[in-house]
Amino acid sequence: MNPLTRAAISSAIELATSQPVPLPGTGRSFPIGATLINRGANFSVFSRSADRIELLLFDRVDDARPSRVIPMDPSANRTYHYWHVYVPGLEVGQIYGFRAFGPYDPDRGLRFDPSKVLLDPYGRAISVPKNYSREAARLEGENVATAMKSVLADPRTYDWEGDVPLNRPWARTIIYEMHVRGFTAHPSSGLPESKRGTYAGLIEKIPYLQQLGITAVELLPVFQFDPQDAPRGRTNYWGYSPVSFFAPHQAYSSSQEPLAALDEFRDMVKAFHRAGIEVILDAVFNHTAEDGHDGPTQCFRGLDNPAYYLLCEDRSRYANFTGTGNTLNANHPVTRRMIVDSLRYWVTEMHVDGFRFDLASILARDSSGTVMSNPPVLWDIESDPALAGTKMIAEAWDAAGLYQVGSFVGDSWKEWNDHFRDDVRDFFRGANDSVGRMADRLLGSPSIYAK
Repeated sequence: MNPLTRAAISSAIELATSQPVPLPGTGRSFPIGATLINRGANFSVFSRSADRIELLLFDRVDDARPSRVIPMDPSANRTYHYWHVYVPGLEVGQIYGFRAFGPYDPDRGLRFDPSKVLLDPYGRAISVPKNYSREAARLEGENVATAMKSVLADPRTYDWEGDVPLNRPWARTIIYEMHVRGFTAHPSSGLPESKRGTYAGLIEKIPYLQQLGITAVELLPVFQFDPQDAPRGRTNYWGYSPVSFFAPHQAYSSSQEPLAALDEFRDMVKAFHRAGIEVILDAVFNHTAEDGHDGPTQCFRGLDNPAYYLLCEDRSRYANFTGTGNTLNANHPVTRRMIVDSLRYWVTEMHVDGFRFDLASILARDSSGTVMSNPPVLWDIESDPALAGTKMIAEAWDAAGLYQVGSFVGDSWKEWNDHFRDDVRDFFRGANDSVGRMADRLLGSPSIYAK
């Protein structure tokens, strides 16, 4: 056969068998995050000051380069401050992230760094590479292969089998606080190694919890957190270091697949409900794992630093009312909406029964850090119809001295009463003048809550 003929036939076969890549559409600003629509996915992310944003698609979480880069044109893919694009052909499990271009000008509070892969603030699942590096997200240079990445999910496909909230009255609620990993991690738990320290492991321990007579479990943080946000050589155990307010922590799943954490968490909630036990989450809406001015760029600071964080008068520095390096700008309209959307998601799609808000008094501060008498985010949470009846518990103080036990804003919020904790401890160790205080606590602390 003539070599030219052979080449022509080969080209024809290649053209006939290859699948053309569908062109992306402009997309739309709502819903925020990544949403499966019409055999594709719509992506929307907020950034007021970015010059442009790219959507990065990956075949594997530890790939050194994205398989596809989709630029968002400011003239076509931006509505108000929302950047959006529709990508046909994407399916559940697609790994993705963002790259945001704009000024790096800390004196103005702007910290754009296009060398960093950014998580989707509304991402429902997160994949963590084996060689994940918090340090690479902090230092100059690209961190493509070592960055956490978001995963396209569709929570609507889960079969809840008729599961509904238990709505147990407060007066008949007995809460057992527990750490998901710590509760079953030790071999003495009697569980197979694959289930120790996981959501599935908690399911196995439901008969024991029923014997205790508890009516609710309060899980220490299960939002995806940064395990490397810890002193050198250590691992973050407690989980008070969130990188997402929507994704369940992947490492608490008995499977290595990021989407498996979604189903395993919901299996756990469903099993608890069948046993008559409510599920309350320790919610950390006061700070993130991105730390202070020299912290890593993982998500929020790389998209819209002034919207998501409280900044000092020196805009290059972060207000630190949490003692962890940064403070979430909870009453900014965009951050406020994200918090309420997160709570609504965990209630409607994940069926949790309530939340204990870590350092809840942070939510009373405005963008300058001043304490407000009627914080919008607290009233948004309380008045949201999807959250009506949801248990809300405030740790009514912060690390900067704001203390609101007995005076936390709202009609339906309950409070952690640290006076009860301290006075009961004093009574049992025989401290002076502890008997009267103990009596007050047993009567429901009328000295604090008489009103």
